[in-house]
This record gives sequence, structure tokens and C-alpha cells, in this order.
Amino acid sequence: MKTKHLSLIVAATMTLLVASCFTSRQGTKGGKKDQTVMATEDPFANTNEVTINFKKYKDKDWHYPLEGAKVISPYGGKRPNHKGTDLKTKAKDKVRAAFKGVVTFSGEKSGYGNVVYVSHPNGLETRYAHNVKNIAKKGDKVKPGDVLALEGRTGNATTEHVHFETRIGGQAFDSELIFDHKKNTLRHVKLTAKKSNGSVDVSVKK
Repeated sequence: MKTKHLSLIVAATMTLLVASCFTSRQGTKGGKKDQTVMATEDPFANTNEVTINFKKYKDKDWHYPLEGAKVISPYGGKRPNHKGTDLKTKAKDKVRAAFKGVVTFSGEKSGYGNVVYVSHPNGLETRYAHNVKNIAKKGDKVKPGDVLALEGRTGNATTEHVHFETRIGGQAFDSELIFDHKKNTLRHVKLTAKKSNGSVDVSVKK
């Protein structure tokens, strides 16, 4: 009995160690409760509302994806299906992970060219496309600032740049909500994502 009890304690401890750190609210009749979600899980699997408090993030918790970059095409812009922000410096500059996470895809996709997907324990997914070369591989665990790829113009691109996407629950949203692209900094905001009837509404508060 003691051995069985000890095994349960060890298992519970390991579960807590690998759990992620964003808050979600479960819409049940019995009330709302905090949830923890692994990096590669759907953040809306057991809830309809997810909150990420970027106000608590320190410098070590994030990194701008392309240092010194300027926006050459914003989210949406003249193209309604443009689901990301196009950032440009120069060819073969280092493309870096915005937050810690796990690489869930590294390869080539139509339109994107060479692209890297990273799933983050805060509930977000980020994508980095048009790379001349992908460095990170599927399954890699990355920290903020780790090099994922080199800037390029593969896929549907007319100049070297990085197509940077932020997503939650599979739905893209404007990364300008959480990043000040003019200053290359993270905004100190609280993001809330609510899922209803298959769509996700994302908003932020200072």
C-alpha cells in the first residue's frame, strides 16, 4: 500500500511539473475553475474562455521574432485573407521563437514556403513562413529567442521577409494586439479569447 501511495504522489508531482501556465475558464453549471493545458493541446478543449496575462511577462519570457524588422504588410491589410504580419530586415537574418514552446511542424507548405509552427504553453501557436532555411525540427523544445529559421522568400513571396502569425484555437488574430511592431516589443496587456459557435473572439485590455 505504501508503494502504491508513493507512486501516486510521484505521478501527481510530474503532472504539475509539466503543466502550462495560462488560465482558462470552464463554462459549466457548477461554476468556473482554472485549467492547465499542455503546449500541444487545444486550449479550448475543456473551456470556452482563455486568458493570457502578458503584464506578468519578464524580458526572459518573450523575444521579438525578427530583431530590427519593419512591417511591410500588416495583418489583413489590402488582402482580407492575409492572416499574419510581414516583417522585413535582410536575407538570411535569424528568425527567433517568440515564446517557449514545442515545434509542431517544420517543412514546406503551399503559400508559406518553408515554415515553422510552434505551440506554446500559454495557449498560443506562432508561425514563421517564407524561410530560406528551417533550422528547428519537429519536436524541438525551444526557448524565447532560439533560432528557428533564416529569413527568405520561399512560397508566395516577392521579397525576403518573415510572415509572422499568432493563433489561438486554430484561429489567427492580429499579432499587433500583443506586439508593438514599431518598437519590436511585447505589449503589457491581458489577452482574452472567447470561443462561441466555432469562432474565436480575441480582445486585449491594458
